[in-house]
Amino acid sequence: MENENQENTAVEKSKEDRGGADHLSETVSVEDLQKVLDDFNDRHLRLAAEFDNYKKRMTQELERQKKFAVEKFASELLDVIDNLERAAAADDANLREGLVQIQKLFGSILERYSIEAIDACGTSFNPELHEAIAYVPSDADEGIVIDEVIRGYRMRDKVIRHAKVIVSRGKEE
Repeated sequence: MENENQENTAVEKSKEDRGGADHLSETVSVEDLQKVLDDFNDRHLRLAAEFDNYKKRMTQELERQKKFAVEKFASELLDVIDNLERAAAADDANLREGLVQIQKLFGSILERYSIEAIDACGTSFNPELHEAIAYVPSDADEGIVIDEVIRGYRMRDKVIRHAKVIVSRGKEE
């Protein structure tokens, strides 16, 4: 009996020294944990490689999209060029009608891409939309756009070309 108590005491002391775990179960645990760690490490490396490949593919795709971003737009403009060539070859009687049709075609292409003209004549000068090229006396109030030399355009909310305008200085006295 005393021998049994000594063994129990030795086992208890051994468990305390090792944090309460059996030596045999610790050995198995370490091996199992090593396998789990290796598995996680392998999965991590594979995921890192997959993510790196994904980033490379996305970078290549973005570069390709940038390179060919205006391809559809450009192909639609080719229709306008074809029609201009036909109009140039037409006799004078049909020239005006052809140019009107080309202008409509061009306007519909711009509309599909959310590009719209900026209305300038008769509005107050706005430096966000207009670029003043002249400031002349006129019957209109001061600061009113009285002539549009070159039409401005915006794409959605962004101005892509400011309208070049002549602004009234008001009546000269």
